[in-house]
Amino acid sequence: MSLRRTLLTFALCLGVGISMAQTPPSFETVRAAHTPSDWLLLDRQGQPLQRLRIDKGVRRLAWQRLGDTSPALQRALVTAEDQRFWQHGGVDWLAFARAALDKAGSALGGDKATRGASTISMQLAALLNEQLRAAPGQRRDIARKWDQAMAARDLESRWSKSQIFEAWLNLVPWRGETVGIAAASEVWFGKQPDGLDYGEAALLAALVRQPQASAARVAERACAIIATLRNEDASLPLPPCDTLKGMAVQQLPRRALAPPLQPAAAPHAARLALSDWTRQHGNTAPPALAAGSEPVLRSTLDGRLQRLANASLHRHLRELRRQNVEDGALIVIDNASGDVLAWVGSSGNLSDAAEVDGVLALRQAGSTLKPFLYALAIEQQRLTAASLIDDSPLALTAENGVFIPRNYDRQFRGWVSARTALASSLNIPAVRTLLLTGIAPFYERLKRLGFTTLTESAEHYGLSLALGGSDVRLLDLANAYRTLANRGMANGVRRSRDEAPGNKRRVFSEDASYIVGDILSDRGARAPGFGLENVLATPFWTAVKTGTSKDMRDNWCAGFSDRYTVAVWVGNASGAPMWDVSGVQGAAPVWREMMMALHADSPSRTPSPPRTLQAVQVRFTDIEESPRREWFIAGTEVREVGRVATDETTPRIRYPANGLIVALDPDIPAGNERLPFDMVPLRNDHHWQLERGGSQPCRIALAANESWAPEPGEWALSLQDSGGKTLEQVRFAVRGSPRHATQCPENRN
Repeated sequence: MSLRRTLLTFALCLGVGISMAQTPPSFETVRAAHTPSDWLLLDRQGQPLQRLRIDKGVRRLAWQRLGDTSPALQRALVTAEDQRFWQHGGVDWLAFARAALDKAGSALGGDKATRGASTISMQLAALLNEQLRAAPGQRRDIARKWDQAMAARDLESRWSKSQIFEAWLNLVPWRGETVGIAAASEVWFGKQPDGLDYGEAALLAALVRQPQASAARVAERACAIIATLRNEDASLPLPPCDTLKGMAVQQLPRRALAPPLQPAAAPHAARLALSDWTRQHGNTAPPALAAGSEPVLRSTLDGRLQRLANASLHRHLRELRRQNVEDGALIVIDNASGDVLAWVGSSGNLSDAAEVDGVLALRQAGSTLKPFLYALAIEQQRLTAASLIDDSPLALTAENGVFIPRNYDRQFRGWVSARTALASSLNIPAVRTLLLTGIAPFYERLKRLGFTTLTESAEHYGLSLALGGSDVRLLDLANAYRTLANRGMANGVRRSRDEAPGNKRRVFSEDASYIVGDILSDRGARAPGFGLENVLATPFWTAVKTGTSKDMRDNWCAGFSDRYTVAVWVGNASGAPMWDVSGVQGAAPVWREMMMALHADSPSRTPSPPRTLQAVQVRFTDIEESPRREWFIAGTEVREVGRVATDETTPRIRYPANGLIVALDPDIPAGNERLPFDMVPLRNDHHWQLERGGSQPCRIALAANESWAPEPGEWALSLQDSGGKTLEQVRFAVRGSPRHATQCPENRN
């Protein structure tokens, strides 16, 4: 293009460019139309708790007021982009003429680099009007520049300088997906724009002209900006160029894609809140607190408690890392309102599955369902808290074979009260209790409690339902314990402040709920299983239960005070078993820490019993339980409890049953697997005789109270008196691979 043609084009643009200009929108309209890429989850006090990315194509935060940006940033940007911004009327005519001449000189074959002439006002005009912008890869001709100049002049006649600068700061693209000063400041320096210093401001200013430039090129331009500022005012706190180079190398490549921005305390709760909103309102954004700010979702979460829950779970899981534990989840619910106060779905960076929400994940319940079983039995008046249950070997025919429940410690305690059986989490008494209530009634009661994940029939779960052989969600488990805290009344939880509380329904009687809560708070009744001093004991009233699923894949602790319910799960999202993590080592310490924090200022008070309950002093005979005051549903009270008398004087075999098939468990260490034999009544002067025939005959004699390390084969067990007379004989089989050296060579006959 010749010089003459260039100048002619420049002159003709006066008429051509004006025709493309459009009346600019008002400042208020532009600010109101600003759409952040993120939504905010607010806690119950209205404080930001979690930032949630909605628009994956752009990173744009709330509208930033000019007064909330640092003076260093404002000065650096003006120096870099438009030095006479505060003086000109939208167009810097001197810079415009120089740019035109540079372009003409370049057209004549000169080697001088052309310079830009776009003022901040002209750039904003192009950001507001797509027709004024060059398409990607398209050269910016002088006609388009002229159109921008005319639009800028029109903009300056309608907006103030501060409004133009503020809008430009919020609309200008920086690097990659980042748009606006709020996102740029957060992405590269992790701070608000009002905290940017001169070095940070110079780097951001250098990015405006060449957003995709290398770190070295950005640093070079930032150094030039600092040099200009130093010439203008030597007293400014300006960093040396070497510092800028180091900052550019460290920050820019690492932040090429915007990372998750703060705050980030409740990611799983935020995603669930977004899902709830979308289900109810479609793609309509929730309201914002102010024009141009992020849409907000209001939650019931307590920000302080949420952060404390995160910290507690992380701290404890780090301590369990050597025991192959990496995941956990936690929920806190207000008993009265049902408000969810804390929702921690995972262990975050400790987990290989941080996106999985452990509060909603299906995991095996373990012993955590036992309180509801005993509540049903007490309500049905099939048991009282003082009733005796036999904790001795039990073998029951099931659909898939013989069901043999075992206690966690592989021990048997004989006759125990229901109070001790529940508080100490004994498995065999729980199975016997399920036989009293019936499987179907217990299954239906669990469904009424809100365990919607019980999708199979009652027959499918069978007797294992007493021991938690079903998958449940931590959310449902916590709310079921809240039902006990609320004297048997159940309703849903609230996650949003705008959500109406659900209708209440009675699931258990007030009497049965109180008695079970009283049992779960009894550290004396808990002592046979956990000892008197353990992590479940709190200095104020709480009711709590632990649970561990088969193979130590899940560990639970759920319980309530007079005001709150807390439930914790610890395990591995992958399903891998933990290594030697007991009920009081896994989830319980986190549960206790949360309860202590919740009641730091107001200790939980012991609930008052319902007026319909009867308090009776009970004495036990023939068993090792001390006299105590016990609670009874009216009409079921007793004052003395003992084993049922029997006329039998000749001992008989109670376990194993004739025809029993025992399967060796490969998950139990060989030295720990023992098969107990049981006679009634117990006679220490009697003994057992074991015989195996076939190709590997074997005969073993055992004392009356001695258990046996089982070996594969077909066995005959005889009960013999002191003179060697056989009183009774049963036959049973052991299946599986040998776990230890045979006992037969010892010839224990």
